[in-house]
Amino acid sequence: MVPGEATLLHAIAQRSPMSSNEVCLLLGATGVGKTLLLKRLLKLSLHGAVEVDSPPHTLPTVGTNLTDVTLRRKKLTVRELGGCMGPIWPSYFNNCSSVIFVVDSANIAQMSASCIQLLSVLSAEPLRNTTVLIVFNKRDMPCTMSLVEIKSLFRLDDVVACAPQPITMLEASARSGAGLREVLAWLESVAIK
Repeated sequence: MVPGEATLLHAIAQRSPMSSNEVCLLLGATGVGKTLLLKRLLKLSLHGAVEVDSPPHTLPTVGTNLTDVTLRRKKLTVRELGGCMGPIWPSYFNNCSSVIFVVDSANIAQMSASCIQLLSVLSAEPLRNTTVLIVFNKRDMPCTMSLVEIKSLFRLDDVVACAPQPITMLEASARSGAGLREVLAWLESVAIK
């Protein structure tokens, strides 16, 4: 490396468009609908509508997926991390200002794992001042747990009372588009801070 090159590379990295106040982490177990949610939010932010007839094709995210979402006041980079990457999620916690945690409301067998992951995210020191949105996805499925049941199972009232972060909870269906405007409005509210 040429003398001074390391300093130049460090300066370029500091001016990178992905500064910590512009990145939202999208987390959740495998198969909860993070990718479809992100694709629908992107379409909603660009076109103001979501076509609910045919959901876009998705594949499980194995690594990370970066998407710029255009909001009213600025662009926000959403970094989706695959559910299989749960053990290394903490390595991304220092580089974000908000977190969307997605729970599959229809997968009862996955609820306890999602609860443990959520508690791990909320207790992480780098996320202490990070705004958090919990999205209960797949509300269009016939076998979903009610919000009351999920809150009881997760003990969410206690979690929210003890967590240092501001936490918002929303119900949505990435497939049908229900609740996506509220998720986008939450993103816009955290992006202007």
